[in-house]
Amino acid sequence: MKTRNVVIIGDGMVGSTLAYTLLMDNTVQGISIVDVNKEKAEGDALDLIHGMPFVSPKNVKAGTYADIEHARIVVITAGVAQKEGETRIDLLKRNLKVFDSIIASMKPYIHKELIVLVVTNPVDILTYYTYKKLGIPSYRVIGSGTVLDTARLKSIISEETQVDPRNIHTYILGEHGDSEVAAWSVTNIGGLTLEQFCTDENNSKVKDSFHLGKLHEKVKNAAYEIIKKKGSTYYAVGLAVNKIIKTILSDTSSILTVSTYITDEFDGEISDFYFSLPAVVGARGIEKVLHLKYSVEEYKGLIKSGRTLKALINEIENELK
Repeated sequence: MKTRNVVIIGDGMVGSTLAYTLLMDNTVQGISIVDVNKEKAEGDALDLIHGMPFVSPKNVKAGTYADIEHARIVVITAGVAQKEGETRIDLLKRNLKVFDSIIASMKPYIHKELIVLVVTNPVDILTYYTYKKLGIPSYRVIGSGTVLDTARLKSIISEETQVDPRNIHTYILGEHGDSEVAAWSVTNIGGLTLEQFCTDENNSKVKDSFHLGKLHEKVKNAAYEIIKKKGSTYYAVGLAVNKIIKTILSDTSSILTVSTYITDEFDGEISDFYFSLPAVVGARGIEKVLHLKYSVEEYKGLIKSGRTLKALINEIENELK
């Protein structure tokens, strides 16, 4: 299959923003937008089509699940919003019902080269759920994970050090959520460790552990701050997901902190769930997971994050049967 077609399931702010970022890029050939609100999907498709004279030609349409048969990637952004006072597990169970409908509609059109990319939150649990329900190899079911969180950390370090964020190498790992871990021990700027760079540049506060903790808190609270100010996040999410799609379609073997299936990591402490570790992503999906040497504190944090996700999986075990 040589197609570069992408099907987006869910035409909310994230789905429509992703469609726009894909329109602006040269990687994708076709964009099909699927939503329960067909008129909204048709309106967005028409709006995008009218911009075609300014970009490379693409086939853009409001589509159906049948378009999956000719797609390389399916992106799921559909889901329900959290109600005031609603617990995380209650939100998860409502989204599981949405995913049951989506997965049932997808199944007749699944083919051996299709890659499924889950963006809806809680992304790690919903990616795991999608993998279990679809029954396709885990390397072809990917969550957007902490790709955005990692980008946020790079941006924050860039502000502190006045260095191009593209020259800052760092990771947010584990759950896409409150138990995520900042991998300071493997962070480097232009080949220098963070400590070396900050010493050389006489910027000692950045390497201070208390200050690093504050930077990590900014990452964890970024979405809450944006939601408080404007209602939802979608621009940076759209760009993060676009990066994952480009990596797959162009087979660039980029290292991304996508949510991936964990079988036996950290000396067997945690297994059988999804969360984010640095992974090589290519045309097949997840090519390999990188095993880095983390600090003891980070190592323990990742195990704790994994157990947090396993506890949530245990709460929905009846739905997985």
